[in-house]
Amino acid sequence: MRADAKRNLELVLTTGARMLAEDPSASIAAIAAEAGVDRRTVYRRFASRDELLAAVYEARLDAIEAAIEAARLREAPFPVAIHRYVEGIIEVNRTWPVDLGLMLADPSVHKRRDRAIAEVDAFLRRAVEQGFLRQDGPDGWAGTVLGTLLRVGARDLPGSASQAADVLVRTFVSGFGG
Repeated sequence: MRADAKRNLELVLTTGARMLAEDPSASIAAIAAEAGVDRRTVYRRFASRDELLAAVYEARLDAIEAAIEAARLREAPFPVAIHRYVEGIIEVNRTWPVDLGLMLADPSVHKRRDRAIAEVDAFLRRAVEQGFLRQDGPDGWAGTVLGTLLRVGARDLPGSASQAADVLVRTFVSGFGG
């Protein structure tokens, strides 16, 4: 793909993610106009709004998987990995604010989302085993709370992803710290 075509595709996808999060009925024409590209450019790549939406979700899942991989949840020390993960996911949530819950009927989306959740749950179990976190709530509670903090923090915390991650990690660890 040519550099300008790649840039236009990313612009359409990120603009689409933002607009569809704000208004799930946003049209391809409106997304193209907001992205500053001709709607024919979008229709050449996506035959329908549903195809564009599927591509947005695919890009969000790719970004989540990349953030998990970059955080090195299986091998990095907990304090390093938790901050990398939180910072990465805040960036994902800010760039791709669409809710994956809307696409869970698609088995491939559901499977990829479940794999990501399993990775984070395994990381949190390791943190409990190493004494960084307490296990005093229901099974999976720490992961649920962390996910909620990530959604709210990405939206409501000011500053860079790193600055927001500092606040969010402190909040999470002070609530669940060992």
